Amino acid sequence: MSEMYDVAIVGAGPVGLAAAIACKRAGLSYVVLEKGCVVNAIFEYPTYMSFFTTAPELEIGNHPMVTGHDKPDRRDALMYYRLVTQREDLNVRLYTEVKRVHAAPAGFTLEVEAQDGTPGVVEARRVVVATGYYDNPLHLGIPGEHSENVSHYYTEAHPFLGLNVTVIGAGNSAADAALDLWRGGANVTMVVRAPELKSTIKYWVRPDLENRIKEGSIHAHFNSQVVEIHPEHVLVQRADGMTSRLPTHFTFALTGYRPDLSFLAGLDLAQQADECLVLDEHYQSTVPGLFVVGSAGFAGKTNQVFIENGRHHALLAVAEIERQLAGQAAEARDLAPLPSPAG
Repeated sequence: MSEMYDVAIVGAGPVGLAAAIACKRAGLSYVVLEKGCVVNAIFEYPTYMSFFTTAPELEIGNHPMVTGHDKPDRRDALMYYRLVTQREDLNVRLYTEVKRVHAAPAGFTLEVEAQDGTPGVVEARRVVVATGYYDNPLHLGIPGEHSENVSHYYTEAHPFLGLNVTVIGAGNSAADAALDLWRGGANVTMVVRAPELKSTIKYWVRPDLENRIKEGSIHAHFNSQVVEIHPEHVLVQRADGMTSRLPTHFTFALTGYRPDLSFLAGLDLAQQADECLVLDEHYQSTVPGLFVVGSAGFAGKTNQVFIENGRHHALLAVAEIERQLAGQAAEARDLAPLPSPAG
């Protein structure tokens, strides 16, 4: 028999952890189900990445984040969220993937799978989805994309000293990777589908990259796309149809990420034209009792939802869940039969 929780939270990122803390403080029984490690997306970030924002904007549960510099880096964040999880003694089940969520008479049934493949079932009156989007890269759909010399995630420059590296993309991830690789001694070429770099690149990074391209330190092919990836080169096609080969030892395809909500298939969630889910002011979906917080519900606006605002989604969702469950409990008490008269 599986245990019935008030709330099952899918995802142990900062937003999911914020939801767990809110449940704990509201006296709701809960479980956090995470297919990787705590804040797995941050763990997958580039090794030496720094956040755009300051520490207070990343804090959850009123736990202060103390750093020795203005903007926290990846290591600061990993340590902070790990310590918060420990100090709050949060009920987190790591390396447990939610494979499917079904509606049930008492709420929801979640099919889960442990890292060793062992299946299981979790039941909950409400579900909060906080899976983010970083673990689901946008694939190019081209030959060679899944080769060993291709990655959708950038780590650090050290292994690529003296190698030819192609970076596909024109956003923040691609810009940061290209500059870091160049400074680490790699021969860097960017391939950009658009006529220019994205305007959303961090304001202090864009001029740096533009200057490196202008001086020829980093080569860039605009209005172009990689159409094939081979062990020693990539095939690039320009907008006019002309193709050329770029000598390449390794390729970073940093073309963006999208939420993967396939585990909710069959629940008939309403979606807007921009792929964002239809959510109310409490981040409840069109399936009553199913809440989607953080960037998971905003496929068309992932550049607008971050830890900073997503953590507040979690608080609004849990407050509404607390209200709903309290109302159900009161209604059940009102409908309970009166005791029989003595004698």
